[in-house]
Amino acid sequence: MADSIFTKIIKREIPSTIRFEDEDFIVINDLYPKAPIHVLIIPKKAYESLEAVDFDNDIFYAKLLKTARLVAKDLGIAENYKLFMNVGKNVQDVHHLHLHLMGGYKAGKGHFDFNEN
Repeated sequence: MADSIFTKIIKREIPSTIRFEDEDFIVINDLYPKAPIHVLIIPKKAYESLEAVDFDNDIFYAKLLKTARLVAKDLGIAENYKLFMNVGKNVQDVHHLHLHLMGGYKAGKGHFDFNEN
């Protein structure tokens, strides 16, 4: 798999606003936010999509969701947020697994079209 834009950000070859980082994940602002707060949780290990992760890799799945919860808390949106992931070549814009974390909605807001580009 060729280096994706996310791999280049992880390697610091492309600048990005980093909101969180540890040994397994980096979290950056989405360049085209669909919510008041919209970040991407990206594993440092380059999986092409969720389907590329071993089904029995419980540690990875737990760390991914734990990171999402930690970042939501750090961003002050732990009480109201959305997690969204595209899976597969026909729906992913970047072929490096990433989880969208979106929040910061006002009361009664926060609906979005899953078919948005």
